Amino acid sequence: MTRTLGSHGPAITTLGLGTWVMGGPWEFGWGPVDDGESIAAIRKAIEAGMTWVDTAPLYGHGHAEEVVGKALEPFRVGEDVLVFTKCGRRFPEGGSAGGIRYDLTPASIREECHRSLERLGIERIDLYQFHWPDFATGTGIEDSWAEMTRLQDEGKVRWLGLCNHPVDQVQRAEAMRHVDSIQPPFSLISRHARKELIPWCADQGTGVIVYSPLASGLLTGTYGRDATDNLPPDDWRRRSPMFTEPKLSQNLELVERLRPLAGRLGCSLAVLAIAWTLATPGVTGAIVGARRPEQIDGWIAAHDVVLTPEDIGEIERAIAATGAGTDDPPVPPPLSM
Repeated sequence: MTRTLGSHGPAITTLGLGTWVMGGPWEFGWGPVDDGESIAAIRKAIEAGMTWVDTAPLYGHGHAEEVVGKALEPFRVGEDVLVFTKCGRRFPEGGSAGGIRYDLTPASIREECHRSLERLGIERIDLYQFHWPDFATGTGIEDSWAEMTRLQDEGKVRWLGLCNHPVDQVQRAEAMRHVDSIQPPFSLISRHARKELIPWCADQGTGVIVYSPLASGLLTGTYGRDATDNLPPDDWRRRSPMFTEPKLSQNLELVERLRPLAGRLGCSLAVLAIAWTLATPGVTGAIVGARRPEQIDGWIAAHDVVLTPEDIGEIERAIAATGAGTDDPPVPPPLSM
């Protein structure tokens, strides 16, 4: 199944592969990862019909982009598969000192674009996005967005997008040049985007690709109250409020309340959770991660599940009864690490 990314973007499949986990161990990593399995997972996703891969230079300090570049060597990038990546969260490069930082100054955007092109082994990025707002340098979004438009005019990128930005900043960018895509977190337990951002995008012809529809695995039904005990010591989820009390018990209760509905629909909990995001008016597609090829089998059927109004009503009642998740906006990562 495909949907058009906004009014000016490409037709994309409703599911795309996310590569955060493929960055391997780093400050916000998921523990050890095998690059061979990552490459096999990317190729399996494309061979199964997915038309886009989402990555970022921050994931593993450039490592995820390098893995994506290797995985895509057999394919025609820009035709068989589209590559979406980001800028604005910088990591130390070339042995320089310092931690991860925010930077959307024009010079930094251009430098990041060139480095991403090199790591990915391509000549043009299909969708280039701001990873987070610039909380540090004082650069106005108008100056940052102007550099993005220059990169587009030069043919280095095809479409432009924003991630994790509130409506007021998206409006300021839109006034200069159309915002093709917004990427917010959105799941059964992170619902803020549906209050204002997604409806605004629908009105403006801006596509929406949501990330973490499985709440970093919490909605797959494979975690219990000892959720963090079996995670690697360097897995960022050990520090996540979603995976710790008091929210963990509420989130797990929601998962249990949804099991009967998933059973009646003949699908897994993961498929149900992703299908719910895709059923939200205004959502174009969902980014789902995997570190091994077989993990894709657990959620690829989500694009075939159609939820009725009755199904959605049952889900909403379960959310209300459990108090799971939040309708609050996402919390930005620390200014530096």
